[in-house]
Amino acid sequence: MGSATAQALVASSSALNAAQGITLDAAGELFSATRLIGESSALSGALSDPAAPAEARAALVSRVFSGASAPVRAVLTAAVSQRWSSAADLVDGVEELAVRATAIAAPDADIEGELFSVSRLVADNADLELALGGRLGGGDGKAALVQKLVGTQLHPATSLIVTSVVRQPRGRRVRRLLSRAMRIVSAQRDRIVATVHTAAALTASQRDRLRAVLAGRYGRQIALNEVLDPSVVGGLRVQVADDVIDGSIAARLADLRQKLAG
Repeated sequence: MGSATAQALVASSSALNAAQGITLDAAGELFSATRLIGESSALSGALSDPAAPAEARAALVSRVFSGASAPVRAVLTAAVSQRWSSAADLVDGVEELAVRATAIAAPDADIEGELFSVSRLVADNADLELALGGRLGGGDGKAALVQKLVGTQLHPATSLIVTSVVRQPRGRRVRRLLSRAMRIVSAQRDRIVATVHTAAALTASQRDRLRAVLAGRYGRQIALNEVLDPSVVGGLRVQVADDVIDGSIAARLADLRQKLAG
């Protein structure tokens, strides 16, 4: 991510947070805007052209998205008024705003946990991952497939994110899309995602203690995702971004074997 895009994301996210009337319908409009901009290189190029005055880019938003709600037009206007490193970054940025808007519209929904569950479903089903990530089949068909498999089990906010991102993967793997969406939702809620691998399911009190320990270490609230992993043997392996805390018996045995071999 270029420095221009990083600054544009901060400014655009601030505009989204300041906007009034952000609902799931508004989030859906932003996802639709993402698809429209992403499918037209002419439009994405014009909206991200640094040589064009910001007023001209804002006027283009008014013309193209005249049917959008006022909050969505305001957010899109704020986004295109920024300087982006590339047209592709603008598309990614509008998609991020759509995910953030979904989190704003459904503050009590366990979006991160449900996205993680969908990601695990995809990881455990090679045919499903191929169907969703392959070039064959249109975006609407892929969204319908996801809706058929898990739609009724998900909060409408989570369902909106999942069906929207699989419609336009832009060359990205489905699990990568879902992981990115999880990180964005957590960032919007000012917390970080921790994935814990354990041989047996944690109890509610164990989850609470683990969240407290991790929150103390990282200084943020924790969204905890749990993976049952027999290879752990005992203890826990926790991953927060690139940081891995491995307290499993398997890790200790591996360390002992390495020391003996050395």
